[in-house]
Amino acid sequence: MAVFITGASSGLGEALARHYASIGHSLGLVARRRERLERLAADLPGQHRIYVLDVCDRDALHRAANDFLTQSGGHVDIVIASAGISAGTLTEIADDYQVFKSIFETNVLATVATFEPFIAGMIERRKGTLVGIASVAGVRGLPGAGAYSASKASVATYCESLRLELMPRGVGVVTIAPGYVRTEMTAKNPYAMPFLMDAEDFAIRAAKAIDQQRTYKVIPWQMGWVARCMRILPDWLYDRLAVNAPRKPRKLS
Repeated sequence: MAVFITGASSGLGEALARHYASIGHSLGLVARRRERLERLAADLPGQHRIYVLDVCDRDALHRAANDFLTQSGGHVDIVIASAGISAGTLTEIADDYQVFKSIFETNVLATVATFEPFIAGMIERRKGTLVGIASVAGVRGLPGAGAYSASKASVATYCESLRLELMPRGVGVVTIAPGYVRTEMTAKNPYAMPFLMDAEDFAIRAAKAIDQQRTYKVIPWQMGWVARCMRILPDWLYDRLAVNAPRKPRKLS
């Protein structure tokens, strides 16, 4: 199988790359940091293609996708849009507008650009899976995380729309919503993280959900129950519980 993964040099993307390489899949690995990407590829079993680029560069991303398609005989089985950034934001601070823009470009628009080159071939073969990485943080808005929460809610809603568009044509769309996973990104969170799990464990569970074609999967399962509760709480109660929630650092990661 051929698997294309963005954000592969660290965090969830790296963990997913290590998992899929360990079970014999051929990978196309995308990230900005050449040294880390080369080190990862050298450490993985098998032969893999690396693409050093910014996922916000749609043309560069499409060139990488088309090259991997060519190298993979014209078809790719799984595409995982794992690249993402996070930061606390406040709308009242004018400079945070650029942070909002960067988060939406990386987390949302780059997900669209990642999927685009693969869809026609998947439709033709009536086979393939596109995977978007949302977050439990996107289930309800969190104070101080307007950009991140909104971007991850957008990923989930976009993937749902895409799933309905592609389902009749044989293409699967899976949304994975992580809770707290031990990565460089979460290491900067200055607050307790319930049900924190290792990235390797996350990757195993995510790959299982992808294999089972789960439409929407929260990992770990305990955060799934938290997400369900968050969805059904009336606004007045949610506001009372969340208004003083701990906030993300106001620095991109």
